[in-house]
Amino acid sequence: MNYAFIPLFVFFGFVALVFIITLFRCVRIVPTKTALIVERLGKYNKTLEAGFHILFPFIDKVRYTQTLKEQAVDVPSQDCFTKDNVPVQIDGVLYLQVMDPKKASYGIENYQYATVLLAQTTMRSVVGLLELDNTFEAREQINSAVVRAIDEASDRWGVKVTRYEIQNIKVSDSIMDAMEAQMRAEREKRAEIARSVGEMETKINLSQAAYEECVNLSEGEKQRMINEAEGRAAEIVSVAEATAEGIRKVAEAVSLAGGETAAKLQLSEIWIDTVGSVTGGNKQGERTSVMLSADLTDIRKMITRVDDFIEKS
Repeated sequence: MNYAFIPLFVFFGFVALVFIITLFRCVRIVPTKTALIVERLGKYNKTLEAGFHILFPFIDKVRYTQTLKEQAVDVPSQDCFTKDNVPVQIDGVLYLQVMDPKKASYGIENYQYATVLLAQTTMRSVVGLLELDNTFEAREQINSAVVRAIDEASDRWGVKVTRYEIQNIKVSDSIMDAMEAQMRAEREKRAEIARSVGEMETKINLSQAAYEECVNLSEGEKQRMINEAEGRAAEIVSVAEATAEGIRKVAEAVSLAGGETAAKLQLSEIWIDTVGSVTGGNKQGERTSVMLSADLTDIRKMITRVDDFIEKS
């Protein structure tokens, strides 16, 4: 065996291994939602998207790898001062997506770090325009303001900020105690107002009930008086009609044969009964004395008066 060719075999074997490795490195398979920035001799050449690609060995080089997926970047907690000079700590989450891999690679050194710093700066500016009470209620307003500010600045970086969400708003313990006391006072105020409104409505309802009761009673009394008056009127009319009918029948009876004699006899009986009732005893059966201006015992004079009355009638 000739050992003189061993170094030559080793050299060619090494060259073949390097060639194979270089060949494999020149073949690139890019996954979905990923972009590769290729430089040729140190200058930007092209952007490789998802699929199979072959590079020129020793000339082309993959300088940057950018993901095209939406990324969630945590924004650390930062100290902010509200419009009424109350210190608060706010943290959040920033959602962004690379739209132009070339700008994201060459437009800025680290777009994630830059967007986080810009989000913190914008957050301080927006919170400084709000009072503490409005800070908790204006989360959507703050989120929209941060997104607009970052999106304008990140456009030249090839990055699109989709949304920003505030996670926590923290205040000191003393401010929290004051806020709890304020909320407690506000709740007590609302409870007192609700109680007073309830009492007022109760009094109004009672007064309306009393008013309606008085109206109903007065209407009932009015109707009762009307009914009684109508009853008395009907009674008077009935009595008058009965009296008229009686007088008419008496007049008809007197005009008949023997009617005058019967009328005289009846009036005489009524006269005698009346005198007897006047001169009669009291309830205990004792006799009483009565003085009259006329002689009621004279039957003839009484009959004469009856005749005069009948003739005048």
